[in-house]
Amino acid sequence: MRSSKSSVSNRYIILIGLVSFLIAIVVFWLAQALAGVSKGVFLSFIFLIFFILINILSDVLGTAVTAATEAPFHAKAANKVAGATEGIFFIRNADKVANICNDVIGDIAGTLSGALGITIAFQLLLSWPGIGEIWSSVLMTGLIAALIVSGKAAGKKIALSRPNDIVFMAGVFLAAVKKLRR
Repeated sequence: MRSSKSSVSNRYIILIGLVSFLIAIVVFWLAQALAGVSKGVFLSFIFLIFFILINILSDVLGTAVTAATEAPFHAKAANKVAGATEGIFFIRNADKVANICNDVIGDIAGTLSGALGITIAFQLLLSWPGIGEIWSSVLMTGLIAALIVSGKAAGKKIALSRPNDIVFMAGVFLAAVKKLRR
């Protein structure tokens, strides 16, 4: 017997794959352009930390949305609390939201972190030739992996202990963005 919990269709899978491909290319190109223009290791590190934080935060939301419950959001929506209806939307579409947050955004941010790590390793090598190509690459890879893995572990702990709060914060953020667009 098949489960009908997922609303993910084959069309959605193909569409999300194509969109991920395009987003990764555009964001990578922008990050490389900005890192290339800066010619500085410091600014490249700032971009790296930004992409690592995006990766961790998207994983937190993707995890929280699968653990959150809808009932508290109905009470807030009845009182017209901003972000409550968006929170309900997130929870009702948890499979797609988790896929977009954990897989699309998280994986693209992780890939971009790796690519920026290569750029930083190259910049370090140019600045300090004595460091060695292997050491600069190994240290960057280790640093990126450690930050992402430990950040996601801490994020999952928070997401599973306070899922409704996290989904509500995301709902408030989405409501604010919607309000700005009007």
